[in-house]
Amino acid sequence: MTSTAKSRPAALPPLVAPDRVTILTIGPESDGQRLDNFLLRLAKGVPHSHVYRIVRSGEVRVNMARASVDQRLAAGDRVRVPPLRVAAGPPPARPLMPPVLFEDEHLLAVDKPAGLAAHGGSGVSFGLIESVRAARPNQPFLELAHRLDRDTSGILLLAKTRRALLALHRMLREGEVDKRYLALVAGDWVNDRQHVRLALARRTLGSGERRVAVDAEQGAEAHTVFNLRQRCGSFSLLEAELKTGRTHQIRVHLSHLGFPIVGDDKYGDFELNRRVVRGEFGLPMRRMFLHACSVQLAHPVGGQPLRLECELDRDCADFLKGLGRARSL
Repeated sequence: MTSTAKSRPAALPPLVAPDRVTILTIGPESDGQRLDNFLLRLAKGVPHSHVYRIVRSGEVRVNMARASVDQRLAAGDRVRVPPLRVAAGPPPARPLMPPVLFEDEHLLAVDKPAGLAAHGGSGVSFGLIESVRAARPNQPFLELAHRLDRDTSGILLLAKTRRALLALHRMLREGEVDKRYLALVAGDWVNDRQHVRLALARRTLGSGERRVAVDAEQGAEAHTVFNLRQRCGSFSLLEAELKTGRTHQIRVHLSHLGFPIVGDDKYGDFELNRRVVRGEFGLPMRRMFLHACSVQLAHPVGGQPLRLECELDRDCADFLKGLGRARSL
């Protein structure tokens, strides 16, 4: 007969036992969280497929009843977790904690480097959120408030409480967060300020790759405002204001207008990108020139105004200097 561990609050991520059932009581920090997300954080090192299997088989129970993976937990719920054994051996190499731009008890803003996914999955075993959780093992709650593309650098917001997360999601959905990006594009941009309203739709190619395309009939509304910051010879440096938050919105809008972002390997000018990598325009650059440079919002809990700024990383700044524009942005 399987023994049962003593019930305890799940205020800190507890260690599940490899040889006995664990009963956990959900605390306020996990109120409203999906069951699968709660278990995946709890059972670090256990394959995701195994976590989903034990839920579907009924081995995981919520308040003594079977549960679905997308069931929302509530404070006070009792969750039965079967024995789980984490694979032995040294942990895999993990990215370092990214630079912190702002932090208080509810909110964390970091400078995400280009090349690091916001979260693990789809062939990426370890992303930024996993890095932050590994660096803050005693933080009971840490969730991404939004996403950045893997090749985009800059400001990324994380919530340290569920109250802050829900507020940030509402603010982002209702357009109460002012997010600005810097993008270097090929071509001579004309207007100092230009509104672009082009509906976007997701597509899946025959290869299985997911793309986004302009589609006036079936696409969702997408609105970006572009401000010209610098003319750099055959390139233009733009500031993009996101009025909506569609996947790949800035990249697709610019590509559709004939001004692809330098280094964009999905929607860009591939021959130009090869020339950039070879250093034909000065210093070589091997990343996409898209950077989340500023975020302005009311604090999701306290309400006080916040303005967060993040300078270009060295690769982008040095590439601009190589184009003969050495003054700081």
